[in-house]
Amino acid sequence: MLRVTVELWPSGRESDKRVIATADICRVADGVHADYEARLDEAGVGRVGTGHVRAYPRWSATVWDLVARSIAVALGGNAEELPSRPQLPEVPVHTAVGGTRYVRLREIPEPVRTHFGHWLDGSTCPLIEEEPEPRDCAYWHDWVYFLQG
Repeated sequence: MLRVTVELWPSGRESDKRVIATADICRVADGVHADYEARLDEAGVGRVGTGHVRAYPRWSATVWDLVARSIAVALGGNAEELPSRPQLPEVPVHTAVGGTRYVRLREIPEPVRTHFGHWLDGSTCPLIEEEPEPRDCAYWHDWVYFLQG
């Protein structure tokens, strides 16, 4: 099995590194043309993709070729090509009776919702009383700041 680990080094400091993603690539059938299964996981999100590279000609290229193809099939539904480049999610902005602009967390697609939720930890969030889930909201300006990095 191959394990590819993605680490984040804040401001380039190894002492603060943390693992943010892993890819496990397992050979599931031996031979000159082997089959592999790839499982991609992201910290805080969990499994983000699974795929199979079939009849891969072992010994024909560097390990990075197998890694790239494995990641591509896990993200792209078993096609050995990357899916379209993702776009920022379009999330509706709502306005409360008192004029507060906000977004509903449930309307933010995964995995962005999970990352935004972690980013919001410790932040003040609006209580929108007219919402069916009043605590499922975040200030619109926090959403904009999050997207801007």
